[in-house]
Amino acid sequence: MPLFNAKKSAPFYHWEENTLVLNILGRPNAKRDAIGKVVGHQLEVYATAVPRLGGATAHMMRYLAGIFDVPPGAIQVVFGEKNVNKQIRVKSPKRLPAPIQFADRPE
Repeated sequence: MPLFNAKKSAPFYHWEENTLVLNILGRPNAKRDAIGKVVGHQLEVYATAVPRLGGATAHMMRYLAGIFDVPPGAIQVVFGEKNVNKQIRVKSPKRLPAPIQFADRPE
């Protein structure tokens, strides 16, 4: 029996009608912008921006807008604008990154 069961742990995202609510573990000062792996109840998101005055978060939201194929205004930071632990809301995402696509797959 596995020690970790993703279905019983806190999810890193959920849906509220057509809005995706996503918990993020920000990784600023990265070599490239990228979606990482799921760590606990958060999705790692790497950003090349320096974490100063919320600049890395703003950069990350622009990057995620491209990933989700939405305009930047469709992404709202719920909390954590100046922290690595964030929660965002993405209204009507047209595309989903692999960690979300594959999260609900049966084992």
